[in-house]
Amino acid sequence: MSQEETAICVVDRDGGLLAEAKVATCPDAIARWLAEWAEGLERVGMETGPLAVWLWNALTARQVPLVCLDARHASGVLKMMPNKTDRHDARGLAQIVRTGWFKPVQLENGEGEISPTTAAKTAHTTSILPTLNANMRRPMR
Repeated sequence: MSQEETAICVVDRDGGLLAEAKVATCPDAIARWLAEWAEGLERVGMETGPLAVWLWNALTARQVPLVCLDARHASGVLKMMPNKTDRHDARGLAQIVRTGWFKPVQLENGEGEISPTTAAKTAHTTSILPTLNANMRRPMR
C-alpha cells in the first residue's frame, strides 16, 4: 500500500485467485472495488503502516470486515516470495488472511488521534521550547 495506489487481491476458501487490481488509496475507491468484485467477503486484511489507522477507521465505517496484520510479521512470510512487488505482496497477504496465520493488531479508533499538522506543530513547539526558555530567562539576570 502506497499513498497513491493500493494493490488488492481476492482469493477463495481454497486459495484460488478470484480477482486482483490496483486502486487509488482512498477508502471510497477500495470499498467500491470490494463491493463490485468481492461480494460476500469474510475478511479483508491490511498491514500496519502510516495510513493504517485512517484506512481502518474509514473502511470499518463502510462495514468492510477488516483485520490488521503486523507488517513485521507479514514481511517474514512475504520475503519468501520470489518477486517482491505490491501485487505479489497483496497475494501473499490474501493467503495469510485466508489461512489465519497471523496475529491481529488492534488499531486505535481515531478518537485520541491528532492530525499530522498538529503533530508537526507540536514537534516544532517542543523543539524550540529550550530556546524560548533561555531567551526569557536572559533579561532576568
